[in-house]
Amino acid sequence: MAGGIFKMTTFGPNAFVVVEGKQAKSFYIIRQGKVRLTNEIPIPGEEPSKILGPGDFFGVVSCMSGHPHIETAQTLTQVPVIEVGRDQFGVLIQKNAPIAMKIIRYFSLRLRVIDKAITQLSFHHTVEEDPRLMFDVGEYYFNKQEYRQAAYAFQKFLQYFSQDPRAAQAKVRLQGMNAPFQHPGIKRQGLNVSFNDGETIFIEHEPGSELYIIQSGRVKITKVVDQNEVLLAVLNPGDIFGEMALLENKPRSASAVAHGPVTALAINKANFETMVQAQPQLAVKLITILSERIWTAYRQLANLLIEDPVGRMYDMLLTLIQKKRIPIQPKASYTFDIGPQELMNMIGISPEKSESYIIALLEDKNFKLDEGKIICLDTAELEKQVHFYRKKAALDRKRDMARQNM
Repeated sequence: MAGGIFKMTTFGPNAFVVVEGKQAKSFYIIRQGKVRLTNEIPIPGEEPSKILGPGDFFGVVSCMSGHPHIETAQTLTQVPVIEVGRDQFGVLIQKNAPIAMKIIRYFSLRLRVIDKAITQLSFHHTVEEDPRLMFDVGEYYFNKQEYRQAAYAFQKFLQYFSQDPRAAQAKVRLQGMNAPFQHPGIKRQGLNVSFNDGETIFIEHEPGSELYIIQSGRVKITKVVDQNEVLLAVLNPGDIFGEMALLENKPRSASAVAHGPVTALAINKANFETMVQAQPQLAVKLITILSERIWTAYRQLANLLIEDPVGRMYDMLLTLIQKKRIPIQPKASYTFDIGPQELMNMIGISPEKSESYIIALLEDKNFKLDEGKIICLDTAELEKQVHFYRKKAALDRKRDMARQNM
């Protein structure tokens, strides 16, 4: 596969190939041997380490997103690897399209696992995707008098569950909204699809068969959690969405609604792998997007797992710097585009509880305020503070798990 294009490297036993928090220049494909992957703060419900073998890969998320590593990889044996730089990824796919599909499917699964953990920590429970729950989504939007989304949900429920006991109620709802029982379908011209402002592209829990690449316009991604609609993202031209349902044959995990007129490319299961092989740049784009999402979601999850609000505050500030791809250097200052209260909102601290933590931040000599914006005077010092709190959080979780297993 490499053909002299990619660098071949061999690591001896117990070598640290990548280290969490360090910058990523390449990712690695294992040719022989075993590698152990660990996270500084393990994902709840998962084993604290994972053993990889021949054909497996690591370091892709950070390499393709351009952010610091979110895992540590240590060899357990002598391990020959193929080292692939970010700019070589398209060449790799041209030579070996199946590895692109393997990475995409793995990434899609990882993102779903991390998102589920975030939802559990943020909202204390999760709802598994189930197409029958489209009825409940319809009821939610009907009660909020958001009839376009309600009608779509009931129409899709009837499409898949016409014999369900609640089908009659869905029809009553649709009649009350003067909406047809059957959804009129998406406006298509070849692979191109278009949506009007406010039109539902797909609904949470709906069986998925396509991913979309936005050509023009914006798309809102939302999810109903604890009877509240949560805005997950607003996507722009060039963004891809809907990929997880397509890749994993699972229902949609969120809803997508046009935010203004939207045109997009719709790619289905039948032509997806063919398009990846014919257009490697599609796989590069998708993997880059998934890498960015996984990195951001993992950092959000790791922040939630730090119980000390001061530690979460510092961790969030470091993440904001890293998202901008700003080098961390001694004595290098950085001006954030947020103030203290906005920071409290980002880490979920209510205004009535935030005063003492804002005071703690401003008493830290490494920070000051200028025109309401937070300034860090030494980003390397901030990184040291964050490492302290992350290690403390990891030790606290180990102790909690040990007590639970007693």
